[in-house]
Amino acid sequence: MIKVETFDFLNDLACNNERNWFHLNKARHDAARKDVLNFTAELIQHLSQIDPLIPESLDPGNCVMRIYRDIRFSKDKTPYKENFGAGISPNGKNFIGPGYYLHIQPDKCFIAGGCWMPEPELLRSIRQEIDYNGADLHTIIDNSAFKGYYGVPESDYKLKTAPKGYDADHPDVELLKLKSFTFSHKLSDKILMSPDAIKEVVNGFQILHPFIAFLRNAVS
Repeated sequence: MIKVETFDFLNDLACNNERNWFHLNKARHDAARKDVLNFTAELIQHLSQIDPLIPESLDPGNCVMRIYRDIRFSKDKTPYKENFGAGISPNGKNFIGPGYYLHIQPDKCFIAGGCWMPEPELLRSIRQEIDYNGADLHTIIDNSAFKGYYGVPESDYKLKTAPKGYDADHPDVELLKLKSFTFSHKLSDKILMSPDAIKEVVNGFQILHPFIAFLRNAVS
């Protein structure tokens, strides 16, 4: 489970997102990060039993993202993220293709997975796989357990018209329009602070795994 102190730190950081406060509370950050690392380590052990491409020996330190924001090209100059994120793939947080993601932020926790904004070559491969094997994809995402948990794919990044090379009346044109291929599911803070936290996250990733496998096949 994630400790209440980790959520307390993130709540306080959201109200004091500046360097002097963070310096004075660095020990709290380090303890919260260690808590997330421990949770991620346990999560990796379970996930590796479901997804054989996730190494059991994967270092959680290569999965949990730094809290420091890159503000060089951002109008928002707050120096710190107000969340902890963990990306899990065969390469940890450095996704090359599909992966799983856990987001820990007060009142905004969620799990997700898939391919977020893939590079053009990967994007073309995924669209081609949907075109050729759309029935296989629908067997996964239209399954009642999957749909009941994840709903529909996220569509924040989507073309207004069919991508080049595909007809507007293609049966899967709405999927082909996507520029990201991801699903997400919200989690309550209470769940992540409960003894069932690992079980809940692992269950969500297990439901997601066939979709991850479909994407891997597309980009392999």
